[in-house]
Amino acid sequence: MCFFHSSSCFRYSLFSLLILCGALCLVLTTASAQSGAKGASAMSFTLRSPDFTDNADIPKQFTCSGEDRSPALEWSGAPAGTKSFALIVDDPDAPAGVWVHWVIFSIPSSAHSLRGGIEKKDQLADGTHQGRNDFDKVGYNGPCPPPGKPHRYFFKLYALDGALALGAGATKADVERAMQGHILGHAEWVGRFGR
Repeated sequence: MCFFHSSSCFRYSLFSLLILCGALCLVLTTASAQSGAKGASAMSFTLRSPDFTDNADIPKQFTCSGEDRSPALEWSGAPAGTKSFALIVDDPDAPAGVWVHWVIFSIPSSAHSLRGGIEKKDQLADGTHQGRNDFDKVGYNGPCPPPGKPHRYFFKLYALDGALALGAGATKADVERAMQGHILGHAEWVGRFGR
């Protein structure tokens, strides 16, 4: 303790203050790192397709130039507490704006994949629902861009904390509204296609 106003006393007080600030910074940095680690675990939620690599060309059979069947998808690392999944596939490069190719939701939390060639019907045997795309059809309709530069197709999978209370014919907008406040994680895979 200082009883006199002296330069040495002032230096001692300043030194103590610097040590205190340093300790506080260390605590905050450690807390931030631990918080980042928790965020990193959510980053382990991944989506992939065995039918094409990320950011590569989508094979013809999954487009309107071929069989127009849905590709197979696989995922892993879903966040704890996941009760269902929803998938939206869209094309942000379409001339009229974002074009929706597939809306599928209420995929059971026990699922880790979607097989290729999913039937184009409202409800699947496991309770999964398919919504309406921008072709005004239920199920998957693949890439079908006008001639020119290839478009990007985003396959976006959402892990949700519950099932969506939506029925047949739900659109992307319906699903996005229903998901608000319920998304635990998000994974993405991108394909390209041009004609």
